[in-house]
Amino acid sequence: MLIFKFGGASVKDASAVKNVAQIISMFPNKKKLIVVSAMGKTTNLLEEVVDALWTNNYESFRYLVDQVYKTHLKIVDDLFIEKHEGLVNFLEDVRDNLLERINKPISENYDFEYDQMVSIGEHISTKIVEEYLLDQTNLALWIDTKQFIRTDNTYRNGNVDWNKTQELITNNLVPLFKNSDTIITQGFIGSTSEGFATTLGREGSDYTAGIYAYCLNAESVTIWKDVPGMLNADPKWFDDTVKLNQISFQEAIELAYYGATVIHPKTIKPLQNKNIPLLVKSFVKPGEEGTIISESTKFDHLIPSFIFKMNQIKIGITPKDFSFIAEENLSHLFHILSNAGVQINLMQNSAISFDFVIDNKTNIIKDLFSNLEKDFIVSIEEGLELVTIRHYDQQTIDRVTIDKHILLTQKSEQTARILMRNI
Repeated sequence: MLIFKFGGASVKDASAVKNVAQIISMFPNKKKLIVVSAMGKTTNLLEEVVDALWTNNYESFRYLVDQVYKTHLKIVDDLFIEKHEGLVNFLEDVRDNLLERINKPISENYDFEYDQMVSIGEHISTKIVEEYLLDQTNLALWIDTKQFIRTDNTYRNGNVDWNKTQELITNNLVPLFKNSDTIITQGFIGSTSEGFATTLGREGSDYTAGIYAYCLNAESVTIWKDVPGMLNADPKWFDDTVKLNQISFQEAIELAYYGATVIHPKTIKPLQNKNIPLLVKSFVKPGEEGTIISESTKFDHLIPSFIFKMNQIKIGITPKDFSFIAEENLSHLFHILSNAGVQINLMQNSAISFDFVIDNKTNIIKDLFSNLEKDFIVSIEEGLELVTIRHYDQQTIDRVTIDKHILLTQKSEQTARILMRNI
């Protein structure tokens, strides 16, 4: 059993869908579960659809829904020699059902509405991929992942009910492979016990692949990307990147924790628990080896990896009564940060001060400052850059700190973290 995950870039247009079909055909004698994301930037577009409906901006809502329809209709028209009546009717139904939302009551829970509408993107993409495979005489079976992945009612970040999910997959999905070698399903999505759609967090399709792999005892998971594998740095910020041919589960977890974006952080743990290898390969050059993530730590130290977080802000706080930063202060502080939905990227404290670094998100910062200033003296510094180096040496540190003023450095045996700004 092989699990393949294809992200939005790999199915962004008709030629990309054809390429996916070609990759699937390279594994003719294997049982395969194919997890597919929404096409291209569809998720972003559907997020705008949700916002327009939520704010009663019906003119914008109608326009955006029409864009969703037209974008996918073009892909369908480009894929098939003759007009595909079934898919055209399907897309029209999706469009009409969305437009009908104007006349229906809206839940008071924004996240609930988000999940019901944004999850449509994966529903559309998998239907198109399935129909194209069938058109090319590749037997494929479409399934609704909401019937198999059960979560709680935490909309936009559903927590998987592993026992129920395992039961549903074992009893209802495994038998389907008796009559089909290739099954197509959606990434990013689960459902509650009441049948409402949930999503697993942004970029959660990787996690979907990990869930199915764990429950199906898969041979491996392959995530198909537009890069040759996992690189030791983001090419946007770093010249001369190097592909990591093989790393351990633990190393991949560390890199994801510090901000590497190739693999969704939740993906790795279920694979590690059953020692299922994770492959990151290029859908542009599918014959190349890519990166293998497995139990072995033998190769982790060979190549240093760099994770860059730009547009960072450092916030310093001191109790107004100049008391020491003690557990009760920290408990109160972390309660404020948790309620604000803030993720700390770096922190450090002294006797009377606590500094922490976060992403500079304007929609969060204002309210956060307001809450902090009730009990603390607050200082800020913006326009910062946070670099994490795994398996560092002085040469790698020197390389990233040229023409930089260093504000803070933290080092452990394997990891150096440097907060800096341009001189």
